[in-house]
Amino acid sequence: MENLISIFVNSVFVGNILLAYFLGMCSYLSVSKNLQTSLGLGLAVTFVMTITTPANWLLYHYLLAPGALSWAGLPDVNLGFLKLVLFIATIAGIVQIVEMVIDRYSQGLYNALGVFLPLITVNCAILGAALFMVERRYTFAETMVYGFGSGLGWLLAIVAMATIMQKLRYADVPEGLQGFGIRMIVTGLMAMAFMLFSGITL
Repeated sequence: MENLISIFVNSVFVGNILLAYFLGMCSYLSVSKNLQTSLGLGLAVTFVMTITTPANWLLYHYLLAPGALSWAGLPDVNLGFLKLVLFIATIAGIVQIVEMVIDRYSQGLYNALGVFLPLITVNCAILGAALFMVERRYTFAETMVYGFGSGLGWLLAIVAMATIMQKLRYADVPEGLQGFGIRMIVTGLMAMAFMLFSGITL
């Protein structure tokens, strides 16, 4: 249990997939101007990451890993070269379902997210979580916790940025730093702040 809590805390704070590895920066920098839109996209990314990471774990361990097809009598077949293609296909399918649900039940959020909703498919944070899960050899339970924690960390980062940007509208930001410059400075400061959690031991 302590291991699962440790993975969760690490994925949300210290190993935040956005602030520690800078994955998923495109939609983060583009959408974080509006708090409501950021929250909506963050929830969508969290949901997709929570579902796709365990789904890709099952796909990898029962189809793609070396010797994974021993259950089918093919222990020597290695389909690992299909890992990226099938991981992205799984993510794309689940994103399509999320897009249809948001379009059906929240037209305002659907219009606000615009092109960034289907682009969740190619959000490298989601693919990164699946690849990290393989690289770190997580169990299925650890993968579920890691997927949810990584999504929550991404949500926390984009909502924090949107909140800070709303406050900065009333700040006297130098002309040369307005826009992209101040956003990158704030992102760096947030990354350092999240790294302070590295002293926590469970």
